[in-house]
Amino acid sequence: MKPKGSKGVIIAVSVIVLWAVETAALLGSSLTVAHPLSWFFLFVQMHLFTGLFITAHDSMHHAVSANARLNHTIGKVSSVLFMFNNYSNLYKKHHEHHRFVATEKDPDYHHSGNFFLWYFSFLKQYVSIGQIVLVAILFNLLLLVFEEQRLLMFWVVPSFLSTLQLFFFGTYLPHRNEHHSADIYKSKSQFKSHFLAFIACYFFGYHYEHHRFPATPWWQLYKRKEEMEQ
Repeated sequence: MKPKGSKGVIIAVSVIVLWAVETAALLGSSLTVAHPLSWFFLFVQMHLFTGLFITAHDSMHHAVSANARLNHTIGKVSSVLFMFNNYSNLYKKHHEHHRFVATEKDPDYHHSGNFFLWYFSFLKQYVSIGQIVLVAILFNLLLLVFEEQRLLMFWVVPSFLSTLQLFFFGTYLPHRNEHHSADIYKSKSQFKSHFLAFIACYFFGYHYEHHRFPATPWWQLYKRKEEMEQ
């Protein structure tokens, strides 16, 4: 169920543009921590950061565009915007995850099942020293233009919360205790609620469907869910 025509590209670019516009608007705003709207927009920012990763993830599965160069360019842009993630590294490890799901060779899996150990292991796989250095340099450059409070609230904190969102809904819940499963996909799926599935993690909670049909873009996973429940 790969996207036809330009729809996948339009959706991917829309996510990137929404993130960029809102980030610029919030950093340049007069909102403070004390303002109730700040907390609402913090979580909107978290969701948009997650959207950047999901867009890169779809690119890894060649699900954004049939044009390989355009597909991977969008993936690379999305990865860099999400705190300088390395697309090539993400691509390699994500395909290892699909190939060796819920085994010792799976870079996303942790045998203990402990949330905190697993999350720490997850971060170690994908966060590098070079990435941290680049983020620190950019943060200090942005301090020349924007206030520190808003940089932390609308850029740093949402990106960190997004990693928790992606880990919890896209790795921990779907693969917890699945190493013993006889099913080759070793994945669980979120109960059917399209609204909650989108809010939670762009339908990524429909994770069994994703592993079974990895070329399906995030915005069509709900259709796979419906097909499998018929």
